Amino acid sequence: MYLATVLGNLLIILAISADSRLHTPMYFFLSNLSFVDLCFSSTTVPKMLSNHIFNSQTISFSGCLTQMYFLFMFVDMDNFLLAVMAYDRFVAICHPLHYTTKMAHQVCALLVSGSWVIANLNVLLHTLLMARLSFCADNKIPHFFCDVTPLLKLSCSDTHLNEMMILTEGAFIMITPFVCILVSYVCITSAVLRVPSTKGKWKAFSTCGSHLAVVFLFYGTIIAVYFNPSSSHSPEKDTAATVLYTVVTPMLNPFIYSLRNKDLKGALWKVIVRKRVSNQ
Repeated sequence: MYLATVLGNLLIILAISADSRLHTPMYFFLSNLSFVDLCFSSTTVPKMLSNHIFNSQTISFSGCLTQMYFLFMFVDMDNFLLAVMAYDRFVAICHPLHYTTKMAHQVCALLVSGSWVIANLNVLLHTLLMARLSFCADNKIPHFFCDVTPLLKLSCSDTHLNEMMILTEGAFIMITPFVCILVSYVCITSAVLRVPSTKGKWKAFSTCGSHLAVVFLFYGTIIAVYFNPSSSHSPEKDTAATVLYTVVTPMLNPFIYSLRNKDLKGALWKVIVRKRVSNQ
């Protein structure tokens, strides 16, 4: 699955960068999402594979915090990019005449760079809060990576501040983009329903189908793992849900976006054919 994730997302990035027809805001955001998904999966899977190969299940505390930092930074970036992509579809469908102005290159770059800044500041806060905790006695994490919930359970310090920040500031960071996505699609649906022809409605909705599938998959697993009372958590449920959003979702995203997109499929075939020709 990890190999499929790496190859799939790399092909998306190469196809978009190689085809000038895909140098548009929608594909700019998609290439950023593919890069984030590639990094996201790479924060956990290589370490998990090395543990299995070398039969070693250890990680230093600093290594654990580093892994947690990068993992949740990429989670936040996924979150923000999905919201930005929803806004892009909103402008394209509801304000097509102003699309080139509202989604200019400078605006797109600002949206992505702003997302990186907010994601890093948010994760830095939670990492520093975790670093102040003390860990004693049992230090075995019942998980395949350094996740917040198992670490909080291992701490012998007071974790109420950490939990409160996760359920308030952390929830705000996750819910705000989700609300933006919902508002965007309410406006999109309203605009599409006013289109007189059935063919026009279907064409408009089809441009959003792939994005919606990724949104439901991503947010469904995130909410299941992190935004419910700690008493309802179990290692088995948390691990299963976490595998979905750390391994399965980054692997499926390239397939979801490319299977229903003729332009992207054409660009992918060009990259593959060019590679075959160069190897002969």
